[in-house]
Amino acid sequence: MELFLHRNAEVSRLHSFTTEDGKRSTVHLTGRRIATAFTTFLILSLIGVTGPISEAEAASPYGIKAVAIAASKRGAPYVFGATGPRAFDCSGLTLYAFRRAGRALPRTAEEQYRRTHHISRVHRAPGDLVFFPTGASIGHVGIYAGHDRIWHAPRPGTRVRLERIWSGKARYSRAN
Repeated sequence: MELFLHRNAEVSRLHSFTTEDGKRSTVHLTGRRIATAFTTFLILSLIGVTGPISEAEAASPYGIKAVAIAASKRGAPYVFGATGPRAFDCSGLTLYAFRRAGRALPRTAEEQYRRTHHISRVHRAPGDLVFFPTGASIGHVGIYAGHDRIWHAPRPGTRVRLERIWSGKARYSRAN
């Protein structure tokens, strides 16, 4: 648990633990593995503590996998039109993550919004898509990671990162 309390995921770490048979083991964790492990821990803790109240609130299996895949791309540069595996734009990251998780999404944020099941903010779950409107269209998309945060490729000059949702106008959908 102490591993997840530290936010500096850029440094490689050694984590020691005791196995079930009492032996000591050490695991070398890189920044990406830490980010993926943290996101998985966060999702499992959300599900284990609160438990889904209804089917509408349950995270999709594709979504859970997509969150972990997006987290594994932490630090990849934003490149307009890029769909991975080394660079992404916003919808390229969601397209890549869901494709690797076994679910097909359209290419652009606008198309992704039109072709997914819209849900309310109170029914969002890790793995849902978060859309940000720009005027009458959708200008940005990310993957909900829980605790009011998304994995996304923000804009040119930035890198894939986990960030707090900054707008109350965000819209949510689920790719079932």
